Amino acid sequence: MILSDTRILEEIEKKTIIISPWNRECLGSNSYDVHLGKHLATYVDEELDARKHNQIRHFEIPEEGYLLLPTVLYLGVTQEYTETHAHVPFLEGKSSTGRLGIDIHATAGKGDVGFCGNWTLEISVKHPVRVYTGMPIGQLIYFPVDGEIEVKYNQKQNAKYSGQPDKPVESMMWKNKF
Repeated sequence: MILSDTRILEEIEKKTIIISPWNRECLGSNSYDVHLGKHLATYVDEELDARKHNQIRHFEIPEEGYLLLPTVLYLGVTQEYTETHAHVPFLEGKSSTGRLGIDIHATAGKGDVGFCGNWTLEISVKHPVRVYTGMPIGQLIYFPVDGEIEVKYNQKQNAKYSGQPDKPVESMMWKNKF
């Protein structure tokens, strides 16, 4: 079951869902549109190592936009800071971005109850496409949780992505023991 627009509004009123900045016009029938923030990042090294802290280089999208290329993995960020305290948030691409050949996440579309922060996007493109700060990039949908949550994400000691800033965050896989 997905929350409807009226249920999302009720949860915002109760502060179990927080979206900032909030714009009522971005609320769909059962989703909320999020926008591309001004910061992008790319990995410094050509080869990535899952056991290593792979460094990224941040840069801002200029006013004339930025041309994304198919051979590069870009990390982006939502303009919106969100908190979700009683539901499971899912971030999906918009059909308009998909029709431009833009994928906004590789595998990380689901958040956890208790996620607080801006969403890092794993952006890849099928062919060159120019993107702009503030363009609609995805939509959040919310699912109710069945049962009590023992420990919310923002309360976990090992939560690697809690409190994400308004800049993309690189993979923290290297913090795992394997």
